[in-house]
Amino acid sequence: MSLHSYQESQKLMLEDYPFSSLIMAAIRKADSVNVAILENAFPEIHAEFKHRYWSGGGLLSGEKATTLF
Repeated sequence: MSLHSYQESQKLMLEDYPFSSLIMAAIRKADSVNVAILENAFPEIHAEFKHRYWSGGGLLSGEKATTLF
């Protein structure tokens, strides 16, 4: 890890993102080895991420679309 990575983590902490959102973002950025590590450490979050990734707009059954940004 670099000083830059550490300082960026401080910025993320100040935004107060939900933990699961940070893990899903890590899954998006990770290489295959690190995805496997994250899947092993957080199987429920990985499973939800995978379901949402392959569904239209990230929506699961019964959910309605909302604006992202």
